[in-house]
Amino acid sequence: MDRNKKIILTLSVLLTAVIVCLAFLWIRFGQRADSYECTNFAMGTYVQQTVYGKNAETAATAAAKKIGELENLISWRIADSDIDRLNQASGSSWVRLDARTIALLQKSLTVAQKSGGAFDPTILPITSLWDFGGENQRVPSKAEIDTYLKYVDYNNLRVNPKDSAASLKLHYTAVELGAIGKGAACDEAVAAYRQAGADCGIVAVGGSVGVFGTKQDKSPWRVAVRDPRSSEAQSASMGTIDLASGFVSTSGTYEKNFTESGVTYHHLLNPKTGYPENNGLLSVTVVCDNGALSDALSTACFVLGKEKGTALLKEYNAGGIFINSDHQVFVTDNLVNSFKIVEKQYIFK
Repeated sequence: MDRNKKIILTLSVLLTAVIVCLAFLWIRFGQRADSYECTNFAMGTYVQQTVYGKNAETAATAAAKKIGELENLISWRIADSDIDRLNQASGSSWVRLDARTIALLQKSLTVAQKSGGAFDPTILPITSLWDFGGENQRVPSKAEIDTYLKYVDYNNLRVNPKDSAASLKLHYTAVELGAIGKGAACDEAVAAYRQAGADCGIVAVGGSVGVFGTKQDKSPWRVAVRDPRSSEAQSASMGTIDLASGFVSTSGTYEKNFTESGVTYHHLLNPKTGYPENNGLLSVTVVCDNGALSDALSTACFVLGKEKGTALLKEYNAGGIFINSDHQVFVTDNLVNSFKIVEKQYIFK
């Protein structure tokens, strides 16, 4: 064999080895062949799913359907939804509701009670005035807030699980479940993955994330924590959480806001004042074993602040990440080993 033929043969062997190596790396570290990805729109945001296993597509389709069904039950904006019917009957009669709605109302009341009203499902009379993200977002007058703030009181919401019914004591009192709904949607998706026999999967509904099952390489799921100073157009991460299972929800000032007369107002309202909470926090991320709870607790903890928020998280055995306007990050003890800062401008407090 002459020299040129030997060179060609050697190169062919090396090329084959490289191709085999790359193929192995793709199988080992790239996207699995049995994965399915999809993006839908529900709950006023994008729903992103990546599911694995031979039933991946079936599981993702079922999850999207369940999320849609939940939205049709709990969105106050949808005519004849459970929450719309409840609000329409405020101050008059009890309304029979779907068991899923009842369960979510009960969970909302529990968080409201334990947070001392920092989370309040009856905040709609005030959020409607501000209309964050709507066509008429504005700063309400003090007179308007004073008029409607008296109708914001979770004690006016009554739930009877035995009869699958609920009622609102006063006219003008109204329920909004936006601060718990996206986490609840993650609960629905994970339940659908389990029922459909998926191997594992991850779902993101706005600021809430749910993970199910163990990845093929046994590594933890890595969930990004958004940099609260980044824009919607160029959102970036300030840290990551390694998660074996569970749910993550973040409430941040960047989510819905507007600027009027040089002042920026965000949608995280204090139910006691009717105004955006201004306690120095930019975002709160909560990790726990239930999606709806993670969502509600992130809102409650933002309004409560770090000290009282941390105390509330302990009651639920949940973890939290508090980020303030000075780029300081406080992490609860149960997340210290799983959370890492990746953006240098942030420091642990």
